[in-house]
Amino acid sequence: MAERLVTGDKAPAFTLQDSRGKEVSLDPASGRSTIVYFYPAASTPGCTKEACDFRDSLSSLQASGYDVLGISPDPVEKLAKFAANEALTFPLLSDEDHAVAEAYGAWGEKKNYGKTYQGLIRSTIVVDPDGKVSLAQYNVRATGHVAKLRRDLNLDA
Repeated sequence: MAERLVTGDKAPAFTLQDSRGKEVSLDPASGRSTIVYFYPAASTPGCTKEACDFRDSLSSLQASGYDVLGISPDPVEKLAKFAANEALTFPLLSDEDHAVAEAYGAWGEKKNYGKTYQGLIRSTIVVDPDGKVSLAQYNVRATGHVAKLRRDLNLDA
């Protein structure tokens, strides 16, 4: 299992394709912070709830200086359908080989119904404008996560 990131670590750089096939990179040089959240599978109930919560909070997050990137192991085509069906207005990135998830410590051992397997661990990493991790949360719950994240970042609800 990849080592989890902690506050102060340098965030691993990446470039992935978004739901439109366009390459998107983590860009700390933008002078803004980036919320990078990892979710297991597009169009599943928990992931849909979490994505819609980010969508509904996007304008206030952006006004507070935060951009949002969602990353899953889904192929670009599945992400395009997910984005269209849910009117998602932030980039959804395809990490099919889960290399970025591994670099961020968001890929590892999971247990479900008594079975152990390797998979994506629902995680959120906030990267500051200098490219450093300012907050790292692993094994987050889909429901209520954005509200908790806003509290953790001291943003108005």
